[in-house]
Amino acid sequence: MRHPLVPLGALAGAAALLVTGCSTGPSPAAGRGRAAASSAAAGPVTAKGPAEVGANELGQVPVLMYHQLTEKPASVYDRTPADFRAELERLAREDYVPVTARDFQTGRIDIPAGTHPVVLTFDDSTNSQVRLGPDGGPAKDTAIAILAETAKKHPAFKPVATFFVNADAFSATGSAKALTWLKQHGYEVANHTGGHENLRSLDKADAARAISAGQEAIEKAAPGTRVTSLALPFGAMPEPAGLAMRGTGYRYDGVYLVGANPSVSPFAKAFTPGAIPRIRSAGPDDEDAEFGSSRWLDKLAAEKSRYVSDGDPNTVAFPSALQHELSPAFTKRARPY
Repeated sequence: MRHPLVPLGALAGAAALLVTGCSTGPSPAAGRGRAAASSAAAGPVTAKGPAEVGANELGQVPVLMYHQLTEKPASVYDRTPADFRAELERLAREDYVPVTARDFQTGRIDIPAGTHPVVLTFDDSTNSQVRLGPDGGPAKDTAIAILAETAKKHPAFKPVATFFVNADAFSATGSAKALTWLKQHGYEVANHTGGHENLRSLDKADAARAISAGQEAIEKAAPGTRVTSLALPFGAMPEPAGLAMRGTGYRYDGVYLVGANPSVSPFAKAFTPGAIPRIRSAGPDDEDAEFGSSRWLDKLAAEKSRYVSDGDPNTVAFPSALQHELSPAFTKRARPY
């Protein structure tokens, strides 16, 4: 289930892609009341405009890709729990806020002004990602446990992610129980095909069946789940490429690749929902580190090219010099400055 990493820019096109907690406390209403009283005592608060926060909602977004969390990594796709915890800590410190693939690909990015969206994605439905303990909560050092820990330490860091699952997902817990838990806690459950098939190697009918099998497995395990995202096993695009987006029994808003660079904004002309790139989670000295998350996060910060929210999910704010990059579909929401 491992995927050779290839920089997206080296590919001729999507069709040719072969790369591969709850705590008790005061009610929200009480909190709002205290906040309102405090604001009244301090005087009126003026919201910052796009220019003041440096809003750029045409900037790039890192879509990070994870597989197995293990104390003994056996491939470049494995990360230790400590690695994962450190990466989430970095993201929180640098004002990244997780959003699901579902919300990202449709432009429903509702995060505070001045912050940056990041999409955390998990492939292959491994037990190291999701495993519930005897108490029904996340088992120690699983991805969902570490996400919850990070969110508790950094309240602005939302504990949300997208899990691209195969049939018989999360065997230690059971698909029905695990997928239901994910849905109940705000995570997105998405498709990774029924048996992790290389769609490029299949004819049109078999590729469609493999995708449909993943969709059906999710719907059987967690009835009522709305599946709107697909990650391609091995990053291999079926032929024709449109089969990944539409087929009998499925219809997706976003299809995700394997490598190896940030995505453009969903509001940009260049955004291609049928071939959204992802970045492998990796440290600065790992194999192929040039295309890994640590190096890319450094570049996005240094080049000031990352997406910066204006805090209003109903507008698309950006420096006026970038007007030419805006997709015409979002003209009415545009807020250049």
